[in-house]
Amino acid sequence: MLLVVRSALYLDETEEVELSEFHILMRKGAVAVLCQDHRWIDGTDGEGFVQSIRSGNLRKDQVLLKDPELLRLGAESVLYRILDEIVDGYAPALHGLGIDKEQIERQVFSGDAAVTERIYRLSQEVIDMQHATASLLEVVQSLDDGFKKYPVPDELETYLQDVTDHLTRAHTQAVEYRDALSQILSVNSTLVAQRQNEDMKKISGWAAILFAPTLIAAIYGMNFKNMPELDWSFGYPVAVLVMLGFAAALYGVFKWRKWF
Repeated sequence: MLLVVRSALYLDETEEVELSEFHILMRKGAVAVLCQDHRWIDGTDGEGFVQSIRSGNLRKDQVLLKDPELLRLGAESVLYRILDEIVDGYAPALHGLGIDKEQIERQVFSGDAAVTERIYRLSQEVIDMQHATASLLEVVQSLDDGFKKYPVPDELETYLQDVTDHLTRAHTQAVEYRDALSQILSVNSTLVAQRQNEDMKKISGWAAILFAPTLIAAIYGMNFKNMPELDWSFGYPVAVLVMLGFAAALYGVFKWRKWF
């Protein structure tokens, strides 16, 4: 039997989830694990892991089977222990994504323009996690169906059910994060539109304030002969006062409407 599964490791520095692919080949009495990305489940480099095995210096969390009673159940027990280790690794990865999601929620309401890109980047990581958990769910469900066809010990059936429960919670959490990020993106788009609308109000208000003086100056700047105000000694100060009056009146109106 050949299984292809992916483990997850959260990288806090880059806010990314690093997925590693494992090909697990099992037959009666033997299991072969191929680490496609040259990393173990916990992210340990492949060469370093091999050296630890040869020297007998494996950490406790790197030893798959600590229980000899479980090991006596055969190669299937090793397979299920690997799946359990991979599923357990999803929890810290999702925890890291959850912290990033909470930070983004606060960042959205602070008005940071860079938050949109961060939302898209985190959404991609959540989608990758969702795909990894969904594909592994299909694997464990197929294994569960095998209980009806092959003589599998009850202990292993219980063990796999526990793995399935943890995996289901991880998959559900990944789906919830994806939905939450979609809502956050919608809220951010609404807030951006509101800020743009406020900016347009200010721009339109100042344009209107400057329009009135510009219009008066343009009319009297035509210098036609039949313009009696040009020969009036009070023409210039009156025109300036009218321009200032229009500008002040418009500013007051826009201020009252809270455009400024």
